[in-house]
Amino acid sequence: MSFFRRHRKKLIALAVVLFLPVLAHVAIVLATRMTPPEVPSVSGEAEEVDGVRRLGPAYARKRGDILEVRLAGKPEEIGHQHARLLYDEMIASEGQLYTTLEHYVPFAPLRWLIFDVARVLHHGADGTMSEARLTEIASQARAFSPDPFADRFPTYQRFIYLNSLYDIALGFEHSPLLGCTSFVARGEGSAGGHAILARNFDFEAGSVYDEKKVVFLVREEGKIPFASVAWPGLVGVLSGMNAKGLGVVVHGGRARETQTDGEPVVHTTRAILSEASTVDEAVALLEKRRAMVSHILLLVDATGMGAAVERAPGEPPYVRRIEGDFLPLTNHFEGPFASDPKNLRVREATSTLPRRARLDELLASRDKPVDPLGAIQILRDKKGAGGVELPLGHRSALDAVIATHAVVMDATDRVLWVSESPHLMGRFVRFDLKALLDPAYEPKNDETVVTLPADPALLDGTYDRWLGDGAKHNGAM
Repeated sequence: MSFFRRHRKKLIALAVVLFLPVLAHVAIVLATRMTPPEVPSVSGEAEEVDGVRRLGPAYARKRGDILEVRLAGKPEEIGHQHARLLYDEMIASEGQLYTTLEHYVPFAPLRWLIFDVARVLHHGADGTMSEARLTEIASQARAFSPDPFADRFPTYQRFIYLNSLYDIALGFEHSPLLGCTSFVARGEGSAGGHAILARNFDFEAGSVYDEKKVVFLVREEGKIPFASVAWPGLVGVLSGMNAKGLGVVVHGGRARETQTDGEPVVHTTRAILSEASTVDEAVALLEKRRAMVSHILLLVDATGMGAAVERAPGEPPYVRRIEGDFLPLTNHFEGPFASDPKNLRVREATSTLPRRARLDELLASRDKPVDPLGAIQILRDKKGAGGVELPLGHRSALDAVIATHAVVMDATDRVLWVSESPHLMGRFVRFDLKALLDPAYEPKNDETVVTLPADPALLDGTYDRWLGDGAKHNGAM
């Protein structure tokens, strides 16, 4: 009797074990495939002239160490400009995600399983996005050629997922997005009574998001121009302000259950900046949109109005308007979602309460009104509540040395101050939106770069010693 006959059943069982995952993978890929919409053809390549990359009305150039990028026109034109101007930077940004994944999941078959699970869980993500954003993403995907990551997902489908990345990350129990600290200052609490919004965006996904950050200047046809601080490839807004002086930032929070039929929050915030001029108009817009995951939006406008809008899937937004001169925010809900078990766990197991306590202290003890430099000093604070000394990188500090960007917005003057890497250690660079969002603006090589000073910890060797000691982050996330 041959070996095959003697072991026929075992061999068949082995074949099933080996090939069933392959067949399941093929079935999942076919069942979750996304078809990009038909979009008008756009052509053109970027050309560098005097240190400025140009493509039609769009450009990319450095202001200090920060990449400044203007995108203009219809959604399909903006998508094409984005991919052709920032092709190399988009590769670096996306490549960092896979490097991080390979670090934490070194077993390749398990990474393939993760991709297949993502396909199943988020196969309808394109159905939650507006026609304009789908058009922009489809045009961006078509212009992203050659695509070095096409073996993972088709380009368009992958870009859809990448634009939902913030929401996907917030859905994980140990999300890396629960460390942000922000506040609004106005009236007697701010210099000259200006409306100020200051924020740390803490996102531990890799150094490229810190070192290669972008200030996008977006002039979409028929919309309010706006600026957004993000990374190459992102179509939405995490921290931004428009030409009317309306500013918005996103904070992670946890409540209720994730819903796949909600809109990605970065597209909701983009709609706010594109269509609203005041906090009231922004809130009215939010009441008409569905959240995919829970989060908090901090808003300010040029009139000095500020509001924290708490959102959870399937629930109407809860609005906390500023009372007095300050409105502080970390990562826990204070309205009707406060008793949600997920929010209670955030309060118990993360640094949100210690950071909030320290922020409240700093705002209450100011000996002079907050100006941009004063706001930066608050964001850079590295002590615990009560002024307790903490080791550098401690998660209970406002500055835990994990931010990929920090921004101070002067809604009155329409000015952004944006941090250079590393984290909040570098200088803060001034972006005058009244000039930069003007359609007549043209970049010039002789423009003066206005900055505020780097953190003393960067200049005196403290930061380098911390890196040499292993860059430790103590305390609860």
